[in-house]
Amino acid sequence: MIGFIDDQRAVYGVESICRVLPIAPSTYYHRLACLADPAKASARYQRDTELRREIKRVWDENYQVYGVRKGAMREFG
Repeated sequence: MIGFIDDQRAVYGVESICRVLPIAPSTYYHRLACLADPAKASARYQRDTELRREIKRVWDENYQVYGVRKGAMREFG
């Protein structure tokens, strides 16, 4: 949704788009700030980003065929 707002904001403006979509303008601006400076993101978002990288690494190392159960088994022994 943020990408859509970015694409259309020059024509319609952020506030007008957000009025129609189920998103507050402050949410849009906060997300932009987090993209510019990842330290502004919540601790949960930062941790999820780290986990996403680790999951992708395991998946890539295993020819992109690792399932959820195999990943969990490897993680927890």
